Amino acid sequence: MNPLESQVIEALKTVYDPEIPVNIYELGLIYSLHVDAQGRAKIAMTLTAPSCPVAGILPGQVETRIRQISGITDVKLELVWDPPWDRSKMSDAAKLALGFDLGFDVVPASKLHL
Repeated sequence: MNPLESQVIEALKTVYDPEIPVNIYELGLIYSLHVDAQGRAKIAMTLTAPSCPVAGILPGQVETRIRQISGITDVKLELVWDPPWDRSKMSDAAKLALGFDLGFDVVPASKLHL
């Protein structure tokens, strides 16, 4: 990953779906991201559902945020629906923030051999 891609990821982590208190990167809405040596960013993203109320504004917010990064010369953002988004695309941090069970077995401290 090049430094500009890292900056784009950090910028994406500041964009939130207004209905979900998790940023779009951790939510798993970014399917692909590449920034070439000339600073051209190409991003494929999705939304939680095609009927998402922010479908008309969220991609524009993402593009605007990325264009603000020094060194970014162009942004091509594609809104995709395949594969459909589902909760498995979320990071563990996002799942925890939303109160989802991560499926880990909890072992009582008395059973740990430390």
